Amino acid sequence: MAEVSEKSPIYLQLREVVRERIESGEYAPGTAIPSENALAKTYGVNRLTVRSALDALVEEGMLKRVQGKGVFVVGRRIERDLDNLTGFRQSIRGSKSVPGTKVLERERRKAGLVFAQRLGIDEDDDIFYVKRLNSANGEPISVEHVYVPCDLIPNLGEVDLEVFSLYDAYEFYGHELVRAYQTLDIVTLEARTARALKVPAGSAALLFTCTSYDAQGRIVEFVRSFNRSDSCYFTVRNGERRA
Repeated sequence: MAEVSEKSPIYLQLREVVRERIESGEYAPGTAIPSENALAKTYGVNRLTVRSALDALVEEGMLKRVQGKGVFVVGRRIERDLDNLTGFRQSIRGSKSVPGTKVLERERRKAGLVFAQRLGIDEDDDIFYVKRLNSANGEPISVEHVYVPCDLIPNLGEVDLEVFSLYDAYEFYGHELVRAYQTLDIVTLEARTARALKVPAGSAALLFTCTSYDAQGRIVEFVRSFNRSDSCYFTVRNGERRA
């Protein structure tokens, strides 16, 4: 942390206060910090001072501004070569594609027998379940069901997954995904999933399942992804990271 004295400008003092809140975990990765108005009131300064302090942390990469949502903690990031891990994961190709994600469901629950086996944990352990709709240029591409052990990503329930990706959340907690085991099946869509993907019920879709591991060999996530076959294509790559 930079050394700041009581004689330093107020915005620098406030910058270090916010930094300490981030480093201590009080402001957790992936979550929004208090608004500029709230911070100004708490510390008895004006909003311009607050904005200057936050802007400095944005420039450092510790915070991220999202229009209409607020200022979020980015946290520690790990450099990762996605091309060597993606495998069957959907890839929206073309520079003109704009990806989007909408969280449809999110809850914390017990693993149970099935997901305990999938994640290599005990049945009574807690997991996070996330259901989300992925899109490209506003058109739905896939519906994903994601299962993550709670002890690996303790505050996943608080991370705004429409601002940050799940990979961001994993990186915040130091889980670098290095390999994955994936399968592919062709299935027919039930009515609810078909509606989300804007196709008729009973349409054929590609079902990918993926179990991802970190560098310590721990399972970080298990994913079931239902994909429209008419809107994207897929690549097969070696799941191991290259040296």
